Formats: sequence, C-alpha cells, structure tokens
Amino acid sequence: MKITAVIPARYESTRFPGKVLAKETGKYLIQHTFEQVRKAKLIQKVIIATDSRLVFDACESFDAECVMTSASHQSGTDRIAEAVARIDTDIVINVQADEPEIEPANIELLAQLMIDNRQAKMATLVAKFEDKEQILNPNIVKVIISKDRLAKYFSRSVIPCCRENGPVGNIDDYYRHLGIYAYTKDFLLLITKLPAGKLEKIEQLEQLRVIEYGFGILTGLVKHIVPGIDTPQQYKDFVKRVKKA
Repeated sequence: MKITAVIPARYESTRFPGKVLAKETGKYLIQHTFEQVRKAKLIQKVIIATDSRLVFDACESFDAECVMTSASHQSGTDRIAEAVARIDTDIVINVQADEPEIEPANIELLAQLMIDNRQAKMATLVAKFEDKEQILNPNIVKVIISKDRLAKYFSRSVIPCCRENGPVGNIDDYYRHLGIYAYTKDFLLLITKLPAGKLEKIEQLEQLRVIEYGFGILTGLVKHIVPGIDTPQQYKDFVKRVKKA
C-alpha cells in the first residue's frame, strides 16, 4: 500500500500567529515536524500543504515537498484533500504542523492500523489521561470507544460523565483524542465534499462529521504522547527542551 503523510500548514494562528515559522531553535517549527514524520518507516512520501507563500518558501529552504492550496479551505482536512487529489496513493495520514516532537512510532502504529484492517476507511489515535484536570480541560478532546475499537463520539466536555462522584470518575475510563488521522484516499475525498453536520458545528470538531454520516473511525491506543504547540509559552518550553538535548 502506498502511504502519504500530509502536513497542513497555515501561517495564521489565533493564539500564536506565524507559529509554523517560529525559528528560535535554528529550524522552523514546521521543519521539526516534517523531519519527525520522515522518520516513520511506513511512510513513502511526506508533503506539506499550505496557502502561504511565506510557508512555501520556508519549506523550499529545507528541501521539503510543499504544495500551494486554496486559501478558502475551512479546515486542514480540506487542504489535504486538495493536496492529494492528483497523487497516486492508497492511504493519507494527516499530521498537524504544530507537532514538532511527534513520535514516529505513533505514526507507524496508525499506518499499520490501516494496513491490518483493510475494511477501515479512517483511523485515529487515542491515549490515556494523566490526571483529572486534563479530563476537565475543554481544550483536550475526549473520545468514547466501543469494544470493537471504534470511536463513538468526541467531545470537549467530560465524557462519560460520572453521576456518583462526577463529573470525572475513574481516570482509567477516559480516553483523550490525538489530532492525527489516517484515511483511504477515496474516503478523504468523499467526506470533504459532505456538508458539515449539526454535531460538528456544535462541538467544533470536524471528525464528528464522519460519525454523523454513519461511518466508522478505528482507534489505536498509544502509551506516550508529547503535546503540540498551541501557545507562545509552549513554544518556549519546546525551545528549552531542544537546547538541552
């Protein structure tokens, strides 16, 4: 199977404008992410998709394959769909641009999920929570998983809500969603043409579109994760880690 990883990279960011081109480590943030994804052995091609000439020019400086896409896309998924529309690939993996420390092993696990489950149209990764405060944090997405490892619902709220001593019960009963996805190319092109559903609009979580239209999302559990970069402070912490290494 041909597997392509695509990194959607917007220059604009609400909480951290221009973060993908932050370069206090000597490398662009997007370059760190690109180099981590390239370490995943099951990935044959890595592409960066952007609507910014600044990002495009930066990617050329470190020899990354980058494609310009429309500035009208509402999501990274839409941007990726345009980027791969004319590419010969079976599986597409969506990696967020602000994940400079993403573990290649986790990308490989996701790719292997699609290889081992040929009937799956889409897959994603989940992890356990470290503490109850994380579960209460609306910026961290929670996911309900069925016994057959399919995601049943995603929410920024606490799910499931424990009635006895809640809202958070036993921490082992909760899963956090990681913002990385794998799709068959055909399915990616299909879902990006479907109108956003009601739940997607309410929760502001585009993966809910898949569930609302009756499709399944296979999940894989990872044991270790490194958070992405959402704020200037998180970037400063990342820079410190890089300089200590």
